[in-house]
Amino acid sequence: MEETKHNRDSLVIKTSIVLPPDTNNLGTMFGGKLMAYIDDVAAISAMRHSRTNCVTASTDSVDFLHPIQIGNSVCLEAFVTYTGRTSMEVMVKVIAEGLLTGERNVCAISFLTFVAIDKDGKPTPVPRLVPQTETEKNLFETGKQRAEIRKKRRKDTEQLAKTFGADLPW
Repeated sequence: MEETKHNRDSLVIKTSIVLPPDTNNLGTMFGGKLMAYIDDVAAISAMRHSRTNCVTASTDSVDFLHPIQIGNSVCLEAFVTYTGRTSMEVMVKVIAEGLLTGERNVCAISFLTFVAIDKDGKPTPVPRLVPQTETEKNLFETGKQRAEIRKKRRKDTEQLAKTFGADLPW
């Protein structure tokens, strides 16, 4: 019988306070620092789902919707939203909270794709995802379309890499 899992089985929540070393000259969180947090929680989520090592295959756009201020908490919630044969799509929602005011804002939402790998570094099958809530079902149903867009984008990127090559200058 094929192994199945639910979205909640892969849920990861990480909360941190934004300190001065995490910020730029405007007192807001470095985008790169936030992107590292996003990749970290998404990787843990993918590994919880697959129970094997995983590699990041792609990160969809990260749109910064609200700045995250020094002294805010930043909370990232991640879970698997769609599975292929060896790949998993993980959604990450980022929420900033003013700890003194209680004001909360969704600051970013991102989708990442991970590939499960075996001990030899080869792609390996992942459990099938069985969504339960309406939101989970909607994310799952639209996941195939996002996967197709990623495949096309990857082919376009591969073509660009061939066109430009590794030689400098362009």
